[in-house]
Amino acid sequence: MHPFRFGVQYGRPESPTAFREMARKVEDLGYSSLFCHDHFWDSWSPIVHPAVAAEITTALRVGTLVFAADYRHPAVLAKDFATLDLLAEGRTEFGIGAGWLTEDYSQAGIPLDRPGVRIGRMIEALEVIKGLWSGEPLDYDGEYYQISGMIGRPLPHTAGGPPVIIGGGGRRVLTEAARLADIISLNPNLRSGTVGPDAARSSVAARFAERRQWIADAAGERFAEIEIQLNTFMALVSDDADSVLARFAPGFGLTPEEAREVPLVLAGTVDDICEQLHRHREAYGASYIIIHDPEVDAMAPVVARLAGA
Repeated sequence: MHPFRFGVQYGRPESPTAFREMARKVEDLGYSSLFCHDHFWDSWSPIVHPAVAAEITTALRVGTLVFAADYRHPAVLAKDFATLDLLAEGRTEFGIGAGWLTEDYSQAGIPLDRPGVRIGRMIEALEVIKGLWSGEPLDYDGEYYQISGMIGRPLPHTAGGPPVIIGGGGRRVLTEAARLADIISLNPNLRSGTVGPDAARSSVAARFAERRQWIADAAGERFAEIEIQLNTFMALVSDDADSVLARFAPGFGLTPEEAREVPLVLAGTVDDICEQLHRHREAYGASYIIIHDPEVDAMAPVVARLAGA
């Protein structure tokens, strides 16, 4: 089993000062990483945001969970992220996905292709990016991208490029992740393009056990090397978590009992959450836990107890 580590996904900072204070706090409290997301709502740039966090910290790893492959040509993204990794002296993790949020596509006027096409394009994009990070001239003739004799510049600080994160909830993307990723983020199935009842129903424990098995079957002996990540919906440290779950579960078409077993929901006392995380690692191989910025202080005792264990 991989040791536990914890990351934070930051939403929209209140101010530049607040963001810098949060980045320093996250590092001081023992979190391993700080990520932003890649959406067109009121969040900040998914390249500039991590660059500032890296500049003001000394050990914190930074990145984006996850870049939507459809939003940037892979040659551009390879250059941008290699520059980030170079400036951060290797303290990055590169997350990429196929894109899913319908609102992003409709508002930006980007065509929303069916999932299979988006996944295929994401796979090609990652192959191009890795090729450009190799330091060798790249010739690539794919269905979606063609590269002719291009050498990636600058090269990342990390030889061959930083660790790759692929997130997903469907069988094909997780099977490809088992081949291509160093870290796999187990997600619900977001085929509907929104976070609602469909996504919630795909988040029950049995579905996550199935996803873990898909990865294990596809990865074979390599499975032991892959770090499994959970990007949580909620991390609620409370003596009365049951009443909170009872209130929100029906809105997602779940019973309170089902909500409590959703791997992306952490709820209860510090002891309760530590026990949940041990069960999740045993059941799903999940050791890399992502929470969100409003939960940083409350989850600090869990991080202090489990990080590295």
